[in-house]
Amino acid sequence: MVAVFAAYAELARRVLRRPARLGRTRLVAVDGPSGAGKTAFAARLADAFAATDVGRPPVVHTDDLLDGWDDQLTFWRRLEASVLAPVRAGQAGAYQRYSWVRRAFLPNPVPVPAAPVLIVEGVSAARAEAAADLSLAVFVTAPQSLRLTRAVTRDGPGILPELRRWHLGEQEHFRADGTQARADLIVDGAPTLPHDVDRYYLRMAAG
Repeated sequence: MVAVFAAYAELARRVLRRPARLGRTRLVAVDGPSGAGKTAFAARLADAFAATDVGRPPVVHTDDLLDGWDDQLTFWRRLEASVLAPVRAGQAGAYQRYSWVRRAFLPNPVPVPAAPVLIVEGVSAARAEAAADLSLAVFVTAPQSLRLTRAVTRDGPGILPELRRWHLGEQEHFRADGTQARADLIVDGAPTLPHDVDRYYLRMAAG
C-alpha cells in the first residue's frame, strides 16, 4: 500500500457528486477499530461540508446508541428504526443518547434532520447490511498499540478489561463482514508525516 495526502474539501465534493441512496440523503459511514481516529476524521469531514452549499451535516456517533459494552454490534436495529428509516423516508429522525456515566439512555431525544448528507461514525457503521444505503464507506485504521493507548488516555485504565473484550469482538466482526475490503476509502488514522490535520488526511491506496 502507498499513502497520499488528500483534502477533506475534495472528499466532501466527491460525496456530493455521488448519488443519494438513503432516500434523498447521501449517507457516509466512517468505520474502523476503536481508537483509530474515526471521530476526528468524521468531524473534519463534516467541517469541510460547511464550505459547500449543503452546509455542515449531522454526525451520529454509534457509541451514543449503544446500551453499554454488551451492545457492541446489536444496536443496529435501534439506529435503523430511529434514524435511518425516517431519513430514508425524507423525515427527521431522533435517538436517545446513552450516558456511559449513568449507564442509561438520557430522556431527551437527539434530532437528526433529513439533510443532504448524514455521517454515521463508529465500529460497524459501514457493515454489509448498510451497503445499499451508503454513498461512501470509509475505513480508518491505526496500529493496535496506539489505539489502545488512545482509548486508555481518553477513558482511563479502568476500561481495560472491557476494552480488550471489545477489541476481540470488533476483530471478529471485521473478518466476518469484510468491511475493509468493501470500503471506498481507507485512511491512515496515525500519520507521522507533518501536515495540516484539519485540511488533509492520509489516504491509503494500492501500490
